[in-house]
Amino acid sequence: MSMSEIMTIIITFHCSKHRDFKNFYKGYIALFLRKDFPQLLSNTRFLEVMPKVLVPLRSYFTTLTGKPTGLEFIDSTSISSCHNLRIPRHKTFNGIAKRGKGTMGWFYGFKLHLIVNYRGGGNRCG
Repeated sequence: MSMSEIMTIIITFHCSKHRDFKNFYKGYIALFLRKDFPQLLSNTRFLEVMPKVLVPLRSYFTTLTGKPTGLEFIDSTSISSCHNLRIPRHKTFNGIAKRGKGTMGWFYGFKLHLIVNYRGGGNRCG
């Protein structure tokens, strides 16, 4: 598969209502969009090549940022990496993830901040 096809599937997943990638890939992409992706990989192989498009995907999203207009709206959301009871055993984001508190209570993971101007264009956080 080409890098652009992999990036398209990742973006489509995040725009969809699916909660987990495996069901999205096997139940939607493989069934309904196979003709659009003739060299479709297996789910396991796709997960192996997915990290290779991180830098191009980041570059693509950087090009979508808008210019500051002086009137911006800021919001944040928490991205939990594991349940609070599993924090001592959690090894995936060890040293990177942190404890935090959001409107729904304490979590262990990351905080995503989003800045949007009044025209709907995003801005980069400095």
